[in-house]
Amino acid sequence: MTRSASFAPHVDESTRLLIVGSLPGRESLARQQYYAHPRNQFWALVGAVIDTDLVALAYPDRLAALARHHIGLWDVIASAARVGSLDSAIRDHQPNDLAALVGSLPVLRGIGFNGAAAYRLGGPAVAAAGVAVVALPSSSPAHAAMSLATKRARWLQLAAWL
Repeated sequence: MTRSASFAPHVDESTRLLIVGSLPGRESLARQQYYAHPRNQFWALVGAVIDTDLVALAYPDRLAALARHHIGLWDVIASAARVGSLDSAIRDHQPNDLAALVGSLPVLRGIGFNGAAAYRLGGPAVAAAGVAVVALPSSSPAHAAMSLATKRARWLQLAAWL
């Protein structure tokens, strides 16, 4: 079982919305990009929130668009052992210091947890921070039971924090 590590947070002092996943999957780690799997719906979902076709953009342009809209990214897990990319396969995880990051963002209004595992692991870490949180349906291709339209409707609530 290999050990995987998360990426550095993509935030700045103007971050109003932080979207937090669990841990990058194999494709994301190989490409060193958040949500790199071509079937992951993250970029389409966040694009709907900011009314921008992020899927059509190159990765650096996607990140720049998020920054312009005051959206940050990170993961709740700093490192873990995992075979494959499923959250259910995560073992021996070490958390990122989500509470410290949240405390360093002066205009943060809300945190969206991308999937149940991210919310279960990260929600308690920020419970005392006084920041609004929401558990979102996972953008992962493994969470295909819910339609993109249904996911989009739930993700659109993030716009209130921008």
